[in-house]
Amino acid sequence: MRRHPAAFTEMLRCTLLGQVRNRMALLLAVAFIPGWIAVARLCASDRAVRFSLDSLGVDAATRASHVSQVVNALAAVTLVTGFVMFMETFKAGEMDRRLLLAGYPRVPMLLAKVAAVTLIAALLALYTVAVLWASVPVRQVGPLILGLLGAGLAYGGIGLLLGSLVRGELEGFFLVIMLSLVDTGLQNPIFTVVDLSGLEVLPLYGANQLTLAATFTSRTPWSYGLLSCAWSAATSALALLVFHVRTRSHSAGGAVAATGLPSPMAASGPPETTVRASARRSR
Repeated sequence: MRRHPAAFTEMLRCTLLGQVRNRMALLLAVAFIPGWIAVARLCASDRAVRFSLDSLGVDAATRASHVSQVVNALAAVTLVTGFVMFMETFKAGEMDRRLLLAGYPRVPMLLAKVAAVTLIAALLALYTVAVLWASVPVRQVGPLILGLLGAGLAYGGIGLLLGSLVRGELEGFFLVIMLSLVDTGLQNPIFTVVDLSGLEVLPLYGANQLTLAATFTSRTPWSYGLLSCAWSAATSALALLVFHVRTRSHSAGGAVAATGLPSPMAASGPPETTVRASARRSR
């Protein structure tokens, strides 16, 4: 059990380093979020709108352009986080299987990815709030950050699950895009002209309610932020289950002991170095 914290730390370090070196991920985070919010500002009108907040049981009034920017900020955060975690999980699949052969435990590996999702979602939430602050009169900054964080956690978990589940990149990208578009579209108060039932089961429902309430009212439905955390926990647990099912035949404890593979915790280099050393010994 002592090797679990070391395995978690090493996997978290490597995952974050991989994201820093991923130029596409950095471009999406830095350019796509403010660009998408700016498009929403330019395309929406400044007419006054009134919409209902189910979480508070009240109506909120503001400009259509302000609502559009907040909703599109949510969509941008979900797309970026979902893409980033899907790409990282999908591309690291082969390396993860080799690390299992070298003796890495499953649970710390996945927990490190979940921790990476949390850190990435937190940074994106702070960055997005800073962008929104320049054009939208935000009433409650703290709850707004928590709402955007919840959106990132929900779709980061979905990206983690899809990266462990699908067989190709195209399928994963398509699922992330379509789920995010449908989710944000159905809950956009500007586009919704009739009351729809069943929105509570969507990943963004809690984050959407918390974000809109924090931006346009002085009240905060704190409990709705837990819905996004529940989605993140559920998808992460499913990703662990999928990973366990697909790799259980390659990581039996007896097989590792029989081959004499060294523990990755004894290596001073990153997991890639450990895997190469283990492969040379196995020859």
